[in-house]
Amino acid sequence: MSSSAPAPSSQRPVRVLLVEDDDLMRRSFAVALERYGYQVTAAADGLAGLELFRDESFDLLILDVMLPGLDGIGLCRRVREASLVPVLMMSARGDGLDVVAGLEAGADDYVVKPVDTFVLLARIRSLLRRATYAPAPAPGAATGDGSPPSQGEVLVFGDLTIDTGGLEVSVSGSPVALTPTELKLLLEFVAHPGIVLERHTLLRDVWDYGWDGDSRVVDLCVQRLRKKLGRDRIETVRGFGYKFRR
Repeated sequence: MSSSAPAPSSQRPVRVLLVEDDDLMRRSFAVALERYGYQVTAAADGLAGLELFRDESFDLLILDVMLPGLDGIGLCRRVREASLVPVLMMSARGDGLDVVAGLEAGADDYVVKPVDTFVLLARIRSLLRRATYAPAPAPGAATGDGSPPSQGEVLVFGDLTIDTGGLEVSVSGSPVALTPTELKLLLEFVAHPGIVLERHTLLRDVWDYGWDGDSRVVDLCVQRLRKKLGRDRIETVRGFGYKFRR
């Protein structure tokens, strides 16, 4: 694997809040991220992380699940009460309930420790791309041809309205707050109305995963969208994936 990775491309350094109670991991992650141009603020427990989050502005949060005081799942829930900032969870138990609980709490993605630095950097870049996502202009939006919605177009599906220019979503006229990942997933669905999208396709196009991605991130994100938009909006096609109802 290459020893280099692209630095963040924004005009100012990307601000990352890292909450990890293991001193060695916290320092090593911070050093690695700073080496590639990220500005890292670190905390050793959940309550300290919550205080930093409330006092400062961050572009991305990296939260360990197992934290003293306030665990990462509880911290993620508190963050989601006030912000849609991208959240990446770190878990030492990749196949346990921690992953599901973290995604249900509103996390956008997760990695399993020990995690390779380049894997961590790739997940961070993917999250930041979603956070700054805007559909490119393309004719024929929402016709089932797979083209992204045209920038600035307002799409209406019954009581659901999506302003693709302002990246705003409303149901029956009431605004709905979506995380960057939820929004990108929704835009992927509306670009293919009535078409079944397989989980591995969504992992590739929304999460930038390969074939080895964990489909739980898709299932949990769909569940969150259903809670916000209505349970009947996205249909489960058993054995295949999901379909957005026109």
